[in-house]
Amino acid sequence: MIFEPSTTRSILQRRSSASNTIQSALDGIAVTGVAWYLIDYHIGFITSDYVIMLLLLLGALAVVYDHYAIYRSNVGFAAKAFKLFKAWSAAFGFLVVMAFLTKQSEQYSRLLVAQLYVVGYFAQLLLHLAVREVQKRILAHSAQSENVLIIGSGGLASFLHHKISNNPWLGERVVGCVLAGAGNDRRRESSGRVQRLPILGTIADLDELVVRHSIRTVYFVTPLDGSEVIKDVYLKLLDKHIAVNWVPDIFALRLINHSVREIAGIPVLTLSETPLVGMRLFLKNLEDKVLAFLILLLAQPLLLTVAIAIKLDSPGPVFFRQERMGWSGEVFRIWKFRSMVVHKQEDGMVKQAEKNDPRKTRVGAFIRRTSLDELPQLFNVLMGEMSLVGPRPHAIQHDAQYSKGIAEYFARHNIKPGITGLAQVRGFRGETKDMEQMALRVDSDIEYINNWSLWLDFVILVRTLFAFTGKHAY
Repeated sequence: MIFEPSTTRSILQRRSSASNTIQSALDGIAVTGVAWYLIDYHIGFITSDYVIMLLLLLGALAVVYDHYAIYRSNVGFAAKAFKLFKAWSAAFGFLVVMAFLTKQSEQYSRLLVAQLYVVGYFAQLLLHLAVREVQKRILAHSAQSENVLIIGSGGLASFLHHKISNNPWLGERVVGCVLAGAGNDRRRESSGRVQRLPILGTIADLDELVVRHSIRTVYFVTPLDGSEVIKDVYLKLLDKHIAVNWVPDIFALRLINHSVREIAGIPVLTLSETPLVGMRLFLKNLEDKVLAFLILLLAQPLLLTVAIAIKLDSPGPVFFRQERMGWSGEVFRIWKFRSMVVHKQEDGMVKQAEKNDPRKTRVGAFIRRTSLDELPQLFNVLMGEMSLVGPRPHAIQHDAQYSKGIAEYFARHNIKPGITGLAQVRGFRGETKDMEQMALRVDSDIEYINNWSLWLDFVILVRTLFAFTGKHAY
């Protein structure tokens, strides 16, 4: 049998709600109303330039608010206010950039635009608060919450239970869970009842439990190999007119920049992917090339001074070159100022630099302490082999060593290596004496990959100015 997805409806369909539609419409009306009033107050009539500005702003709001999930996330009001502020600022920032790029900024009143930014935000915030209060009142007078059953157990089931129980907007109450495994699973889960998720039985008890607790909704929380359980039970629940949801338990894996998307209407869960695709890769490269060129331009006298000092201090080359593993496992040769005397590797092994390392030269001790030895890596950045910010590349022999004890070690290579990174500004730099220290560094590197943004790069670069001359710089 050949699988043919439906051509009339995408499988990966986003759920909509009347309240979200109303909220988005109110936001659009509020922004339009505030803009209209301010234009009339300051200018007296609506010009074509301001009509174009308003249309661009509303279009940006539709895209940016969807990106920030303004209408899809149920969080506390303080968190919603902050998220709304970020999204509104991003949309407004797009508007300002477009005005400057098209050289139309002089056509608009700066006072009017500033007032629209401030008043527009607070108008939307008040409307979000009002809609929230109306929803609370409606829910308070609505029917009793629907009873929900979770099929599955463990950490993800408990997390789902916690989130449903603390989200009044869902109108659902978890009565407990049933175990999808054998009887010995019951004993293991029962010992962990600190999760406070009552275990009502096993799959064999499902029919009785559905009737006893008037279950209207079921959540499958299953491991990756649990598809057979879903297939068998799903048909039974379908006959009982029960809403069925599937929460695949993928979180036992170390996820790298995970996401949900669709291909021809087929839902695809991405477990591991580089964040540098499409426009993100272009922006990252642009950031790196521009900043690296400017830093090299400004640091020319310093680079020349360090090079002369190294040459006068000890015999040998000015630069140290070594093979490192980079993005997607590609090998490149890193540039650094030489900070040690020329020496042969012991038994072919690369030895990490240590505190009070006797191999360091006088100039080398200074440039390592101040991290000036890293400056030549700006050439690696210009050649596209490295980034200003990213996981620090290690010697290839060290990669092989640490990957044996850290299962997710090579996930660090899902993004370009950097001169500085999140691990470094947190103090996880320099010599790593044991596997636990390297694991902390890898955790920070993966956190950086999962949360990459230009803003995060900027924050790390600023923190680097204060982090690279501390006690771990040797």
